[in-house]
Amino acid sequence: MWKSEHRLAADRGRLRYPSDLNDAEWALIAPLIPPARRGGRRRSVDVREVLNAIFYVLATGCQWQALPKDLPPKSTAHFYFMLWDWDRTLERIHDALYVAVREACGREASPTAAIIDSQSAKAAQKGVVRLTPRASMRARRSRGASVTSSSTRSVSCSA
Repeated sequence: MWKSEHRLAADRGRLRYPSDLNDAEWALIAPLIPPARRGGRRRSVDVREVLNAIFYVLATGCQWQALPKDLPPKSTAHFYFMLWDWDRTLERIHDALYVAVREACGREASPTAAIIDSQSAKAAQKGVVRLTPRASMRARRSRGASVTSSSTRSVSCSA
């Protein structure tokens, strides 16, 4: 049940964008960010702002080119997104936030039960999906492409 303290904790109105990290989230995530590489120039970009840019794209679904001007450039944000995806930093961030949210709700860090629907069970029994080359597949025609299928449809009206 939503109580006043829950609403206060979930309020993102004071942030620039709803997808931005608040101070508590940043304190949890900051140790998970890998340090800059040794040698070369020092890191000149604000890593928190890079994460805000990545979260903005993920939350809004916008293109990298459509990032607002007050966030880091799209090339910088995309570079760090690809780097952190490759070295699994984003996965570690997700896991840390997931555990923190579950513990804040008074639940165990990892779920103790799971629900699997029949479709998931059927897919798991079949094993790995085989990839079929597109060149060997016959093209499918839509119903709209055939004049006869659209003219012979029956319409039923309920009285």
